[in-house]
Amino acid sequence: MVASLPPAIFLMGPTASGKTDLAIELCRRLPCDIISVDSAMIYRGMDIGTAKPSPAELAAAPHRLIDICDPADTYSAADFRRDALAEMAVISARDRIPLLVGGTMMYFKALLQGLSALPSASPSLRRDIENQAEAQGWPSLYAELAHKDPVAARLIHPNNRQRLMRAIEVIRLTGKPISVLWEQTGKHPPERDSVERVEDYTYFTRWQADESPTLPYTVTQLAIAPSERSVLHERIARRFHQMLETGFLDEVRSLMARGDLDPDLPSMRCVGYRQAWEHLAGEYGEQEMVAKGIAATRQLAKRQLTWLRKWSDLDWLDSDDPQKVDLTLKIIGSRTKLKS
Repeated sequence: MVASLPPAIFLMGPTASGKTDLAIELCRRLPCDIISVDSAMIYRGMDIGTAKPSPAELAAAPHRLIDICDPADTYSAADFRRDALAEMAVISARDRIPLLVGGTMMYFKALLQGLSALPSASPSLRRDIENQAEAQGWPSLYAELAHKDPVAARLIHPNNRQRLMRAIEVIRLTGKPISVLWEQTGKHPPERDSVERVEDYTYFTRWQADESPTLPYTVTQLAIAPSERSVLHERIARRFHQMLETGFLDEVRSLMARGDLDPDLPSMRCVGYRQAWEHLAGEYGEQEMVAKGIAATRQLAKRQLTWLRKWSDLDWLDSDDPQKVDLTLKIIGSRTKLKS
């Protein structure tokens, strides 16, 4: 008889949907340990703008894979998959359940389906490409991509320098268009991106060939969101104002004062941080910063919901349902044969 796979729980949802509160409540009812699936919470010193769990919440339910990177570092979907699998193995070995919570859908996808066999990034080649862009302008690189890989050019926004650089880098490393490698591996990128789509940066950086793409767990996949989009929009606006009241701009000032960060880094391109940086750099006033920050966060939530609507084998929960905890426990119990 083949042994059954250990259980794991995915709790996904757009920003400000109530994932953390539900996850902490599940930890009170089930033998769960939380793993964060958030491409912004990985950074140390970025607490307010990422809505990182409070010290009290972390004491009640510790989160793994937060505060693991300096904001000057990059962290790819491959890095996340490696680290998450290691944490899941430790949790399962203790007869507990990995509860993966967050809104970075590319991380969930990488964990569930594995990674495409694209070449590792080359720091020296990246420097050469950056030097070329500085000398000739980024439009020249986009023109090169459009000539050598028109399929990728249609999917990559001309202003998304990280994705543009990665596509050029792959062509120069392999002699093949990145779109051909997508086709060969059966992996395809999302639809044409926007410059706010920070999580897509991980798709194009340091993905490794994965010899064991199947996730060795019985996974219960849950998504939580308000039933009305207007409710989510109001939550996002309220939370942004709360972040400002609790010192978000001072947090960004401290990051700027380090001197080794710049607004093109993945960490500083996180929604909210980018707008706060530009405001503090004098590009526009505080009122416009608030409007831009809220709009960018709402766009992020829209993209997250778009991902989730295409997700298979997913149970939806209403953020405002007073019975959502009991319903969640019922769903988990039916999938894992556990009892709360």
